[in-house]
Amino acid sequence: MRSRILLLSILLAANASWAGIVDSVRVALAQNNFAAAEAQLDSYRAQRGTDAEYLEAYSWLGRAALDQRQYDQAAAYAKQTKALALDQLKQRPLDAEPHLPLALGAALEVQSQTLAARGQKAQAVALLQSALRTYGNTSIHDRIQKNLNLLSFQGRIAPPLKSDQFLGTPLPAAASLKGSPVLLFFWAHWCGDCKAEAPIITQLRSEYAAKGLKVIGPTRFYGYTAQIEHARPSDELQYIDAVRHRFYSGLLDMPVPISKSNFEVYWASTTPTLVLLDRSGKVAWYHPGAVAYGELRGEIEKVVVR
Repeated sequence: MRSRILLLSILLAANASWAGIVDSVRVALAQNNFAAAEAQLDSYRAQRGTDAEYLEAYSWLGRAALDQRQYDQAAAYAKQTKALALDQLKQRPLDAEPHLPLALGAALEVQSQTLAARGQKAQAVALLQSALRTYGNTSIHDRIQKNLNLLSFQGRIAPPLKSDQFLGTPLPAAASLKGSPVLLFFWAHWCGDCKAEAPIITQLRSEYAAKGLKVIGPTRFYGYTAQIEHARPSDELQYIDAVRHRFYSGLLDMPVPISKSNFEVYWASTTPTLVLLDRSGKVAWYHPGAVAYGELRGEIEKVVVR
């Protein structure tokens, strides 16, 4: 009897660990422990095979290697992730569940960024354009387009912003911004990384105000708030304003145009997304995700000097 209870306990513990394989792998990689991450994946595969959850967890190996600029390793992980994902796509649609599109999207992202880092930008663009033709009607469309923007947005005239509604000061006319460097800070009311980025942007705006830096913070409605699952626009607007006052107190005079179309034309599927425009109104730098103070300051300095 005791042995049966012990066996049951072991099985329950294993099931609990498998339920969090993605998080477990990410924790190991955050500690730069690739060996532990791979060991967890090996154990999972031995018990459950290379299912979609395994693929999502495995895809984090490529992302972590890319972050560390281990390009050969990143490319190998991404190639394996993509191969396993394509094998699963023979049996089911991409968006039948959430793990497979996350894995395939990550593989394409790592492959393209690895090619670009090696100086093969044209090949990276071709890879993403091909993927966009294949998966343009799936959930990874925006992710593919975002990565295309990373490679091709720089140097283009910035699309004009729309302001269906706004908070803070009104959106300046595009003509009035010519001659000034502009930082676009795409954020969302639910986004923790955006809130962490706000003090950095507040400080940098103060440091570079004398050199003409302007900051605009586009956001959009998402149809819900922390308290309301299906929120009316008026309720969500009040909630956005409350979040703004609580977490963005140093940026209350920042123009906040509210329009989904701004996110679409800039393909800001990640929040925050930061876009720097030079004094002529061209995109000088495009970055999905949070940015540390030193890196962002360096990019602003380049634009200000030009």
